[in-house]
Amino acid sequence: MNELILAPQFIIMSANRQSFLLARLAIGTSLFGHGLVRLPKLDLFSHGMAAQFQHSILPQRLVLGFGYFLPFAEFGIGLLTLLGLFTRPAAIAGSLLMIALIFGTTAVEKFENIPSMLLHALFFIGVLIFVDRYDNWSLDRAFGLRKSGGLLQ
Repeated sequence: MNELILAPQFIIMSANRQSFLLARLAIGTSLFGHGLVRLPKLDLFSHGMAAQFQHSILPQRLVLGFGYFLPFAEFGIGLLTLLGLFTRPAAIAGSLLMIALIFGTTAVEKFENIPSMLLHALFFIGVLIFVDRYDNWSLDRAFGLRKSGGLLQ
């Protein structure tokens, strides 16, 4: 019996709702995984990043600080996105994080890495565009958080 078992609620969801859920889970998993693997080696990661930027226009202290911040941001934004908790602020934060990474990448002229960051940004932008229309499976919906207005609405 090698059948794929899906929850009945997922099967009866519209293709748009299924697509939104899968896209949200994909981008959330990507950022969550980036942060998760970097947190145990935080010092090594941060100092490695600073070494890559030693000849850039960016101050070393700024790069080192960002290197310590980045894994926590990736982990947190990824986890919130996976859970669908504070989805809109998480998607905004994810987009802003990608903009910062793109800027840093241009500072060290690693232009070949930019398409991946742009793709991540596009996923976050898609989440922002479609969250209100197609989000059915999230903690935001379960807790009724999007009804409160502000960034969540």
